Amino acid sequence: MTKYRVRIVREAEEDLAELIDHIAQYDSVERANYVLERLLTICARLEQHPERGHFLPELRSLGIKSYREVHFKLYRIIYEVIGREVFIQLIVDGRRSLQAILERRLLR
Repeated sequence: MTKYRVRIVREAEEDLAELIDHIAQYDSVERANYVLERLLTICARLEQHPERGHFLPELRSLGIKSYREVHFKLYRIIYEVIGREVFIQLIVDGRRSLQAILERRLLR
């Protein structure tokens, strides 16, 4: 089975840090560590199966099918596959409206 290389772009790393800080502050450090571990595990699994994610509904209506997503509970991991590399572009709380984030970060 061919492996892909998974890369988390700088903005997604910042997303993750903010998300984990928020959970630690408003819930617990233990919960934050658990969420961090699960999100990183899901990202790592994309090495083997990047096609497992589905296309973003917010972009599908525009005919854009270059971004996929996978979920862990409320959290969305949005990524792009280019060649043999998977670029994690966003890691966000799924309760947030993505429209402005997508316009600012993915549709530049």
